[in-house]
Amino acid sequence: MAIELYNDGKHVCIMFNDLVKDATDHAVQANQFLVVSDGEGALIDPSGHLTYNSLVLSMHRYLPKQQLKYLFASHQDPDIIGALDKWLFSTECQLYVSKLWSRFVPHFCNLNRAEGRITGIPDEGMPVYLRDTVIHAVPAHFLHAEGNFQFYDTKSKILFSGDMGASMVDEHEIEKPIESKAEFLDALPTMAGFHKRYMVSNKVCRYWANMVRDMDVELLVPQHGRYFKGKEAIHAFLDWISNLQCGIDLFTQEHYRYRGE
Repeated sequence: MAIELYNDGKHVCIMFNDLVKDATDHAVQANQFLVVSDGEGALIDPSGHLTYNSLVLSMHRYLPKQQLKYLFASHQDPDIIGALDKWLFSTECQLYVSKLWSRFVPHFCNLNRAEGRITGIPDEGMPVYLRDTVIHAVPAHFLHAEGNFQFYDTKSKILFSGDMGASMVDEHEIEKPIESKAEFLDALPTMAGFHKRYMVSNKVCRYWANMVRDMDVELLVPQHGRYFKGKEAIHAFLDWISNLQCGIDLFTQEHYRYRGE
């Protein structure tokens, strides 16, 4: 379904949460995001072939795909940008992705379709202007990809946080945001395992959390699972992730042993 995250009449932010059909063991559930500002649009983490047709149909009531100006990819994974060839073929969009991946993602495309259509985001991030708003590419390196960005919409004060904050839940649970510290603690079992494995280290989690605390964020919306609404829930998550031992913090020599016969 389409979840309206923000709407002031001219500026709309929509989350599509159920376009990966039967998201069980064969395919991870993924959220896709449409930002429309005064008739001009951007898609954030539009996902792959599993969602392309459904996303085009679902977004049409808000914006025809021909009016899309930008695609934003937090990183290079196929659940983020696997359908790039179809988007570049059917629209005039420009893709923004980390400069580390700007020469890798053309491998999703046929012929020379990506030529001149990809902007590499520098490590420090950058602003991108969309009619009545600015979408900032915010550094989130190693969370979990080496070159990783999140996208902050200044009009709605939404931070589209990629894999940070993700939870593994059923589709029907995604409609209800996490709005308090108590709700966050209840939801923690659906998040902990994912973050322990996919986030690289406590060090970068702390750096990221420190950055977000200085931002004016009303909604923190990840690419998988439920989203966070309001300062209490967001800061409860930031406090937790700041202290999480994860990724290489948890690995020892025992994880790097050859176990052949």
